[in-house]
Amino acid sequence: MPIKIPNDLPARTTLENEGVMVMTEDDAIRQDVRPLRIALLNLMPNKERTETQFARLVGATPLQVELSLMSLSSHTPKNTPTEHMLTFYRPWEALREEKFDGFIITGAPVELLDFESVTYWRELTRIFEWTQTNVHSMFAICWGAQAALWHFHRVPKYELKEKAFGVFRHKNLKPSSPYLRGFSDDFAVPVSRWTENRREDLPKNAGIEVLMESDETGLCLVHDGPRRALYMFNHLEYDSRSLGDEYWRDRNAGKPINLPRNYYPGDDPTAVPENRWRSHAHLLFGNWINEVYQTTPFNVEEIGRTNSAPAGEPVRRAS
Repeated sequence: MPIKIPNDLPARTTLENEGVMVMTEDDAIRQDVRPLRIALLNLMPNKERTETQFARLVGATPLQVELSLMSLSSHTPKNTPTEHMLTFYRPWEALREEKFDGFIITGAPVELLDFESVTYWRELTRIFEWTQTNVHSMFAICWGAQAALWHFHRVPKYELKEKAFGVFRHKNLKPSSPYLRGFSDDFAVPVSRWTENRREDLPKNAGIEVLMESDETGLCLVHDGPRRALYMFNHLEYDSRSLGDEYWRDRNAGKPINLPRNYYPGDDPTAVPENRWRSHAHLLFGNWINEVYQTTPFNVEEIGRTNSAPAGEPVRRAS
């Protein structure tokens, strides 16, 4: 089944041209099923591009998904037209009484700041606590993952001497995990960050397990079972041009930036990059959506109550 997004969202045309099934409100009602409710807290500067990247992945499953775009109540984006935000986004304060099967929080261009120095940190900590009662499963990306690990477990981040930037080989450390079902032993993942988290700082006996890791860039995907959360520090959601656009943006602005490693054929920045991670991106998000579907209560109002099963433990679903 397709994904339900606002009719005029710019991502709709891109998704339809790629063959992703996108549905209208009337079509959704006719199907007479409860869609999975997924909220996206989009903290990236380029809102429209990020919307498309995540809608592409959550809309590729056979399940009906209703994607809600969420913004912060305490922060006004500088790079997105106000009209776009007012038309397609709802602030967290307006959504806080609602419940969601899944919740995605993106990265943000604030990773070199201390967490508490981020202007919207206080609201974000309230959102993290809200996920424990109103969200069945959280998927945090890049800085969003670092922020969640700091909030829940006080795991620090460390500034790197140079940016981890490019496409790097990663290892599947837990083939039995439902989130890595069908994954290769070795696969490529885009990386773009100035900071890192370290395995030795992860709390012991807290139900945390490392699922993906790279010899060159360290931790990639961590599962926090008790919090019903996945933390991914890299960018499987990136499209083919994302790393290149970041490179040329910084280079044209006169900022120090190295060529993204293992990205351009022959390290030629005029060449068209090859996407070597697309299939694993779809696989990871498809596995996450399937796991959410298998474990979330049929009645969305049951999310956060004691009879809501943690991710990884099936519940009896209504027919």
